[in-house]
Amino acid sequence: MSAELTLADIKAQWNEVLDLLMERDRVIWLLFFDARLASYEDGELTLDFTDATKFSGEHDFKSARRPEQFEFLQHAINQVLGISPKIREV
Repeated sequence: MSAELTLADIKAQWNEVLDLLMERDRVIWLLFFDARLASYEDGELTLDFTDATKFSGEHDFKSARRPEQFEFLQHAINQVLGISPKIREV
């Protein structure tokens, strides 16, 4: 895949990334499945987990996400898209 991917390119294949996470570990999949892909600029992918309409109460998994889980996500992204972005969450 081209080194000049756009956010739309990543979104188009995001389900494949999530499928790899599901195969690896359902808990890791759960930690990232509701992320909104907010931006991709200068090799940094921003994941937005805010969605006020999704649940009536708190559903913040931020404290449950660990660096090694982000490594699994980066590995899945690399397998599907051929890139290794820095991942930032908001």
